[in-house]
Amino acid sequence: MARATLAHLLHDVGIAAWFGGTLANAVALNKAAANADTASSTGSVANEGWDRWTPVNAAAIGVHLVGATALLKNDYGRLKNQDGVATMAVVKTSLTAAALAVTAYSRVLGQTVSRQGAVPAADGTTPTASTPPQVAAAQQKLTALQWVVPALTGGVVAVSAYASEQFRPDQVARGVLSRIAG
Repeated sequence: MARATLAHLLHDVGIAAWFGGTLANAVALNKAAANADTASSTGSVANEGWDRWTPVNAAAIGVHLVGATALLKNDYGRLKNQDGVATMAVVKTSLTAAALAVTAYSRVLGQTVSRQGAVPAADGTTPTASTPPQVAAAQQKLTALQWVVPALTGGVVAVSAYASEQFRPDQVARGVLSRIAG
C-alpha cells in the first residue's frame, strides 16, 4: 500500500471512530443510562460505558494523528505551491487541536464523575438533587461538551472532504497557477 494511501486510511478511520463514537455516546449512551433501575445505577451505567469507550477513543485519536501527521509531511510541497492548501491545513489543524483540547477536558470531567462510581444521575450528563456538588458541576459541563467534540471532529471530516477535492488534477493546476500569478 502506498505511503499516502496508508496515511489517508489511518487519518480517515481514526477521525471516523473519534467522531462516530462520541456522537453515539452523546445521542444514545447518556440518554439510555436513564433507563437503569435507580438513579445510582444510571450513573454507574453511564460511567461504565464512557470508561469502556475511553481506550478505544484514545486509539482512534492516536491513529488519526499518525495519519494526519503523515499526510501533512506528504503534502508539504502542495502547502507551498498550491493556493488554498495552506489555509485548509491551518483550519483543519485548528479544528483538530480544539477537538483534542475539548476531548481531554471532557475526560478530566468524566473522571470526576466516574471516580464516584454509582453516583445518582437523571441520565449520563444530568445530575439529580442528590448528586454530589462536584459531580453535578462536571455533569453540567459535560452536557454541553458532549456535543462540542462531535461538532469539532465533524468539522475535521468536512474539511478533509474539501481537502480531497483539492487533489483533483484540475484543482491542483488551478491552485498552482493561482499561486504563480500571485
